[in-house]
Amino acid sequence: MQKPENINKQIIRLTIPNTISNFSIPLLGAVDTVLMGRLESEHYLGAVGIGGIIFSFIYWGFGFLRMATTGLTAQAYGESNREKCGLLLQRALSIGIIGSLLLLIFQWVLADVSFALIATSSEVDQLARTYFHIRIYAAPATLCLHAFHGVFLGLQNAHYPMLLTILVNFINIVLNLIFVNVLGLKVEGVALATVIAQYVGLILAGVLFLARYRSLLTTWDFRIILAFSKLKRFLSISSDIFIRTLCLVFSHAFFTAKSAALSDTFLAINTILLQYINLMSYAIDGFAFAAESMVGKYKGAQDMQNLKRTTRHIFLWAFLFSGAIMLVFGLFGEQLLRFFTDQHNLIRQAKPYLIWIIVAPVVNVAAYIWDGIYLGATASKALRNSMIVAMLLFLGAVYLLMPFGNHGLWAALTLLLIARGVLLTVLAPKHLFSLA
Repeated sequence: MQKPENINKQIIRLTIPNTISNFSIPLLGAVDTVLMGRLESEHYLGAVGIGGIIFSFIYWGFGFLRMATTGLTAQAYGESNREKCGLLLQRALSIGIIGSLLLLIFQWVLADVSFALIATSSEVDQLARTYFHIRIYAAPATLCLHAFHGVFLGLQNAHYPMLLTILVNFINIVLNLIFVNVLGLKVEGVALATVIAQYVGLILAGVLFLARYRSLLTTWDFRIILAFSKLKRFLSISSDIFIRTLCLVFSHAFFTAKSAALSDTFLAINTILLQYINLMSYAIDGFAFAAESMVGKYKGAQDMQNLKRTTRHIFLWAFLFSGAIMLVFGLFGEQLLRFFTDQHNLIRQAKPYLIWIIVAPVVNVAAYIWDGIYLGATASKALRNSMIVAMLLFLGAVYLLMPFGNHGLWAALTLLLIARGVLLTVLAPKHLFSLA
């Protein structure tokens, strides 16, 4: 059993690289926003915002390839079952390849359905479709990277995901600058940079895994890897996570769609403000990822004492960290607006909505941390059900609060996160702490 005094050391050892790698993800989105925000029309900014939310739908929908793999691999690690760790990677990679091929085959149907659900101007629609049909070719690499990240985190190795994420996003940013500023490709350049960077990351992930964990791959027999009796638990957990993630991404997409319905200007404003939410969520998710790894390990080892201790300590660290983020947003929120765009009209109209960004870190932290804890424990049904309830509350709030305009939209989005945190707190004693 792990000594109590080592819990904080484990949290910090896993959280720091997770936070560093997570910060580079919204940094990429921020660079995209900056590049598009400085072009001659706000339509480019709106197009990348719309395209980004569609790919959030797609890739967050396949997020179970990382989330389920992390929890199950961490539990196998806690059981000291090396063969199961290798099989979990092979299953996740197989599902990722099959899923990405389906996305490529049905991309035109997916695009038509997606853009039919988001009302925007014809100019933004055309640009966003161009972005979509280029970036979709990154799907095989992106989904397979989900699988590698999940296994690495389950093996208590947060440094490889950090290295991969930083490299991928560094290449992506450099290519963005070349394609947009030098070659003048605009939305095409942003999409193409993402495709190239993802495949470079996939190659490096394979090299890193084989260099350190080759011994985990004891078989390549697909009859074993894809046997339904072996896949059943993985698929059950994955389906729960898929539904949970679909509800979450749908809620954010609905928020973006309602922003577009207000006007192209409000769409651009909220695209900028969501960069704050991304920065905050990815920072706090460093602790959530640590929770996935540690809680999964302790569940696999049947160590309920350290599972509970990990939960308490991670919440303490996360609330302290979110308070610091709240302070930064409060002090420098307006300066961040000027970083994202130099259009004075957008800055002026966005300032009244900064209050929602300032309160977001402390309001949202419980939902993020509980997500990590539930995922590590593979308590997927409770995670799914709580998200469905929270989404329904959010949708009701949107329709009730839309008369208040953009403030109403942000109030509804804030309610979504509060509801998730409260529901997961109420469900925790039954679904987490009675596992021993």
